[in-house]
Amino acid sequence: MTDPTRTGSEARADGGFAVVELFTSQGCSSCPPAEEVLTEIERDARQRRLPVFALGFHVDYWDYLGWPDRFADAAYTARQEAYARALGAGRLYTPQMVVNGTVEFVGSDRRQAATAIASALTAVPGTPLTLSVADSPGGGRVLVDYQTVPTPAVLNVAVVERGLDSEVARGENAGRTLRQDNVVRAFSSMRPETERGRVELAVPPDLDPRQASVIGYLQNAGDNAVVGAAAVDMSAAPR
Repeated sequence: MTDPTRTGSEARADGGFAVVELFTSQGCSSCPPAEEVLTEIERDARQRRLPVFALGFHVDYWDYLGWPDRFADAAYTARQEAYARALGAGRLYTPQMVVNGTVEFVGSDRRQAATAIASALTAVPGTPLTLSVADSPGGGRVLVDYQTVPTPAVLNVAVVERGLDSEVARGENAGRTLRQDNVVRAFSSMRPETERGRVELAVPPDLDPRQASVIGYLQNAGDNAVVGAAAVDMSAAPR
């Protein structure tokens, strides 16, 4: 990502980028360390102005332990299941980190995360993609305009929010207050049929746009490789 006050960011023309997806749950005792890693990745990317895009997908299959994760969505579990099939993981587990759709490992492993991100940043330039927020989330929605080149890839668009605190009363993390960053609060996938277009996402009423960003990334349907990415802060939306 670029400057913290940015109105938009995208993969650099002279290098690669890293889309970092973390599959996690508030009901998983081994997940908080991985969420700390994701926070560090996001903070480092902002400070160093790197095209690294962090997303925390909360899955719902640990909810049975007694603590329904308020950020969990069955659609995010289905996304992880698709990765398990494509990457040959053979099972679902948390915390799992996936970089650029092709490399997976235990999400709390800082060394592997650093290696995967460094490798992604040295890759060839990706497919150009730019985003802009066309409207603020009034009425529970956000409108995002995109521009790219014709491609068969799927365009994923997510709204992520930083600085979220949750007091966990039950489950494996009972009694803990969890702080989580770049939590996915809304997500949509579509095939861009034109160079320019608009995506509408339904966002929760408690979303704080001052702490939220929109991340978009182009992903091949066949091998799941991410071929382009960009981000824009919600605070850049016109008022």
